[in-house]
Amino acid sequence: MSRIGLLRHVFAATRYIPQRVTSINHSLKRSSLTSQSRTSPLAFQSVKWYSSHTALTEQEVQGRIVDLLKNFDKVTEPEKLSPKSHFYNDLGLDSLDTVEVVMAIEEEFSLEIPDKDADAINSVDQAVKYILAQPDGIHGSHVNPHSTDSNTAH
Repeated sequence: MSRIGLLRHVFAATRYIPQRVTSINHSLKRSSLTSQSRTSPLAFQSVKWYSSHTALTEQEVQGRIVDLLKNFDKVTEPEKLSPKSHFYNDLGLDSLDTVEVVMAIEEEFSLEIPDKDADAINSVDQAVKYILAQPDGIHGSHVNPHSTDSNTAH
């Protein structure tokens, strides 16, 4: 017997089996059928809830960047590190070292710094300004990392 013939036989045999339906079972089946037909597929979509992110303070950002630079093997004089330390002039880092520092900052703060912005970060102060200018930063404004005034926004 072929598969289709077997399925027809099973279907025909089960169609005539008398079903005992009590009033309780009947009402349960009816309520479950009606509730299934009313259920919207949107009712089962998952919803993601995120906690509010607390903004980093300038001191926290500065401390993390200074610690990062203290542990950077190319910084030979960690005592020269300050919030105003320039990567080239004060710390003696070359352009490749600066790229490594910026990459380490990206990793530390879980962000991606575009190349044109990364080229403008040459000191601890500029890195702090850039981090704070990001949407999760302390002020929420976009601070120009090129400016020397910490209150300048563009």
